[in-house]
Amino acid sequence: MEKPPALARGGWIRRAGRRGKTPRRGRLAYSQEGRQVEMEQKSAAISAEMIEAASQSYRNGPLKGVTDSVVKNGIANTAYSREASIRMTPIFSDEIEAMSVTNQKKSGRCWIFAGMNVLRYHLNETLHFKTPDFELSQAYVMFWDKLEKANYFLESVLETAKEDKGSRTVMWLFGTLLSDGGQWDMLVSIIRKYGVVPKYAMPEAFESSNTSKLDAILCKKLRADGVRLRRMAADGESADRLGAEKAAMVSEVYGLLCCFLGEPPRTFDFAYRDKENVFHRDAGLTPRRFYEKYFGNFLDDYVSVINAPTAGKPLGHTYTVRFLGNVVGGRPVTYLNLETGELARTACRQIRDGRPVWFGSDVGKMSERELGILDTAIYNYEGVLHTDLGMSKADMLDYGQTCLTHAMMLLGVDIAEDGGITKWKVENSWGDDVGKKGFFVMSAEWFRTYVCQVVVNKKYLTEEERAALGEKPVVLEPWDPIGSLARMD
Repeated sequence: MEKPPALARGGWIRRAGRRGKTPRRGRLAYSQEGRQVEMEQKSAAISAEMIEAASQSYRNGPLKGVTDSVVKNGIANTAYSREASIRMTPIFSDEIEAMSVTNQKKSGRCWIFAGMNVLRYHLNETLHFKTPDFELSQAYVMFWDKLEKANYFLESVLETAKEDKGSRTVMWLFGTLLSDGGQWDMLVSIIRKYGVVPKYAMPEAFESSNTSKLDAILCKKLRADGVRLRRMAADGESADRLGAEKAAMVSEVYGLLCCFLGEPPRTFDFAYRDKENVFHRDAGLTPRRFYEKYFGNFLDDYVSVINAPTAGKPLGHTYTVRFLGNVVGGRPVTYLNLETGELARTACRQIRDGRPVWFGSDVGKMSERELGILDTAIYNYEGVLHTDLGMSKADMLDYGQTCLTHAMMLLGVDIAEDGGITKWKVENSWGDDVGKKGFFVMSAEWFRTYVCQVVVNKKYLTEEERAALGEKPVVLEPWDPIGSLARMD
C-alpha cells in the first residue's frame, strides 16, 4: 500500500503512545518512517496566532507587490496577457462565410439560437439569400419548449409521486424545472414535432428577450401544480383523474405562454429574395411542412459527442440522464463520450466541408468578452497571485468547477503547417457589441479544457464510434454534471 505523505504542518498533530484513550476528532496517518500514528485535529477555529502568521506571510511575500494594481485595476486587468491576445488573431485557414450575428438578449436561449443558426446556414446554402440577416424564429421554438417542459415536469411529478418530498430526486425536479436552457436532442425533439418558422412569422416579444419574470411566474405556477398532483396521488386519486388534472394544468400554461409570447402561427407565407434579386414566395405553409420541405431529414444524422473524462464514464460508450428532456416520447438526450482530440477532429472535418458546428462549453472561464478571446492563457492569474489553480478536467466536472453553460457555433478553424489545430472561429449569440462584432477566437487549449460537447454529422465518426451509438446508453442520475443545460445569457 502506498503511504501518503507525512503531515508536517497545518491543522493536525501527531498523537502517539496514548493507549486506551479515545482520540478527539482523530484520524490515522503515517510518519516519515512509515509508522502508523494517530493524528489529532487542532482547534478548528481561526486563532489570533494564525491571523498574525498569515499577515506576516502576506507582507513578506510576493502578493504585497501586486496588491495596489489589483485594488485599482482589478485582477483581470492586472493578469491580462497581451502576448496571448496577439496570438489570438482572427485569421483562419478554413472558415465558413458568416451571416449576421444574432442576439439572445436577457435570456438563456443560447442553445436555441445556436441551433437555429445551424439551420439557417443550411438553408442559406440552398437558397442563397440576398442579405445575410435571415433568421428563423427563436421565440417559436421557445414557446413549444416551455410548454413541453411543463408537461415533462408534471409527468415526472406523477412518476415520482410515491417518493418522499425530501428525496434527492423530488427536490431536484422541483428545483430545476422550466429553465431557459436546453440540449441539442431537446431542440431536435421540438423541431420534429412542431417544425420551424421564419423570424418574421413569430418575432421576438418583450418576455422572450427578458425571461426572468416569465420563468419566475411559470415556475411558481408549476410548483403549485406539482404539489397538487402529489397530494392527489397521496389521497389515492385514479390515474385517469390525475391525467385529466394534468392536462388542464398544461392547457393553462399554454394560455399563459400565449399571453407572454403571442400564439404561434398555424400557417405562414415564406418569402425571400435570392442573391440574383429574384423574389420567391411559398404560400400557406405550416411550420412542420416548412421544415420537411426545406430541411428534410437534415437533423437526423447529427449526434452529440462529449468529453467527460470522469470516473464511471468509460470513453467510447453512450450515456443518457434520468429526467433530462422536454418532449415526452421525444428523442432521448444521448451522448457519446470520446477523447477531446476526437471532438476536435470531427468538428474540424465538418467545418472544412462547409458545415458549422453546434457546441457547448463553459464560456465564463478565461473569457475576454470585449476582445472576443477564449484562451486559457489570456489571464495569468497563477503568476500574478503566486498560487496554484490547477485541476484536471475530470475533477473540475466532478466537483462543480466547470460544466456546460453556453452553446455557440464553430464557424472556422486554423490549421498549422504541421497539421495541428491552433484556434477556432466562434459565432456567439450576444449581438455584435460583444467580441469582434459578435465573433470570438478560441485557442486549441481552451477547447481541450472547457469544451464539453460538439454536435456533428455521424459520418465524421469512425466505424467503431458509430457502432457505439447503437449501444443501450448508460443511465446517469439527474444531477450528473453531463446533464447540465446550456442556459447562459
